[in-house]
Amino acid sequence: MNNHFHYDVIIAGGGPAGASAAIHLANGGARVLLAEQKNFPREKLCGEFISPECLLHFEKLGVRERMLAAVPAKLDQTVFYSRRGKSVSVPSSWFDASGIALGLSRAEMDERLLRRAHETGAEVLENAHVTDVIIEDSAVRGVVIKSADRARQYHAPLTIDATGRTRALGRRAEKRKHGYREHRTKLVAFKAHLHNTSVAAGACEIYFYQGGYGGLSTIEKGLSNLCFIASAGDVRALAGDAELVMRQIVCQNTRAAKTLASATAASSWLAVSLERFGRHRLQPARGLIAIGDAASFIDPFTGSGMLMALQSGELIGEIVSDRLKQISDVRAQRIIADCYRSVYRERFGARLRLCSALRHAAFVPGLASLAIALSGSSNTVRRRLTLATRVGS
Repeated sequence: MNNHFHYDVIIAGGGPAGASAAIHLANGGARVLLAEQKNFPREKLCGEFISPECLLHFEKLGVRERMLAAVPAKLDQTVFYSRRGKSVSVPSSWFDASGIALGLSRAEMDERLLRRAHETGAEVLENAHVTDVIIEDSAVRGVVIKSADRARQYHAPLTIDATGRTRALGRRAEKRKHGYREHRTKLVAFKAHLHNTSVAAGACEIYFYQGGYGGLSTIEKGLSNLCFIASAGDVRALAGDAELVMRQIVCQNTRAAKTLASATAASSWLAVSLERFGRHRLQPARGLIAIGDAASFIDPFTGSGMLMALQSGELIGEIVSDRLKQISDVRAQRIIADCYRSVYRERFGARLRLCSALRHAAFVPGLASLAIALSGSSNTVRRRLTLATRVGS
């Protein structure tokens, strides 16, 4: 092993994808450094819907019982509502024999995953901001981490970008290599925990309205999580006030207007600009691989974002572990990247293409209503369409 490298793998980002990768890699014998910008536990903008298939991943990661100990809400169906209140439901049992999805805050879930990563042997740094990548021989060979007003360099033959939608490392590497251009922000996402909603028991409810959609479901402690997307233009017109956006935009949907009529915020609103959905470069630069939302930001209405994060973390963990003894060799690094791209496209390509097609309907109330009506007329069609968002899971 090259003594120049402090670690075999450095991971930037301690969310589900990063923690999953760290656990699998550490269990496989890798020397892992996981750098997380925040101190955990922390809130995160997210729908906080954990699909039934995630329970199997939690089992593999050694955190299943810890997740259940947080007493998450049990969700047995997802119900999609058109703007005028027509609905169609998708049972959670279609995804897994357990038939139950979970509603659990990211503060609780991510904390448990990060602590598990530490237990398995990964070195975990919190409040550690990855400020730059280290380039040697035209390849990423580590990162610069600023912590407590001190910057240090850490070297590894492989760096993983698990920074989510921000794609912090991928953007930086692409800017150096390709002159990366920022895309104009067209959407803004909001999230808060609420008291006094009227969401149906055991349901995750999805609301469609002009320019976006949102989801409401119960989480632990009897709270509800509301996460929604609105057009940047509508948000600017309402001075960025999340409460006004909820009342005037989200509540255009008649079902949302009913379930949110008496709702009050139990937490501060979180907001983030969304650049775009879909795929990004899986290898933004040699020596750098993207996982989770940094690799592909799948549309939230599918309810499979958490699943893809865990799956991609497991995937890179398996591929690297199989070649760990040769990881310092440039040829082995090339094989790892090629294998990751190939298997990733095989497992996730079809569902991402489908979601791209469905996205157009999701943002147009008339098309969303038509899709709900058509899918509601046949359980077979609805089930096939739903399962297609999980192909290869």
